[in-house]
Amino acid sequence: MPMNQQDNNHKNTDQNNIDNINSFDNQDPDNQYDPARSTGNTMMIIAWIIALVLMTSLFGILEEKQNNPNQQPASYKDSAYSEVILVRNRYGHYVTSGEINNIESVFMIDTGATYVAIPGELEKKLGLQRGQSFYSHTANGTSRSYETTIKKLAIGDIVLHNVEASIAPNMEGDEILLGMSVLNQLEYHQKGNQLTLRQTH
Repeated sequence: MPMNQQDNNHKNTDQNNIDNINSFDNQDPDNQYDPARSTGNTMMIIAWIIALVLMTSLFGILEEKQNNPNQQPASYKDSAYSEVILVRNRYGHYVTSGEINNIESVFMIDTGATYVAIPGELEKKLGLQRGQSFYSHTANGTSRSYETTIKKLAIGDIVLHNVEASIAPNMEGDEILLGMSVLNQLEYHQKGNQLTLRQTH
């Protein structure tokens, strides 16, 4: 190969190397790794996750409020009587917070229930003891329940003692049906979407 052609080949090779280096140096900065940008993207993802968790929690609180609008029922007490006013929920039921044996509980008023009916999963939590067994008839069929006595039941300023109740092992959920063993000890009347419970002293 002639000397001049070799020199030209070397020059072309050197020029290509220089062009490659310049091309690398002049790459689009948007395509280069940027630690600050990566951190910013991570923080944005974390912020979205936190926002999603907060929205889910808020939705749960609103749903609970719609199901139980009486988490702190309106209550009044004087020397003659104690009174509680309940608001009907969006499903047409009266659901309220209260206590059984000083443990927070949720009740649903049920005038068709003979006793206070308690789901079996709440039995130990509420400190209840099973008594004699019997068969109860519900919309889901016949099932075995157990007699029990609630030492103290409270809704607002209304407080009852030694209330007849039943433990229903097959009853699902955490709502306690407030039946006639409580309502028969109270005066109650409904007006519009409100139910007034009154206990005379």
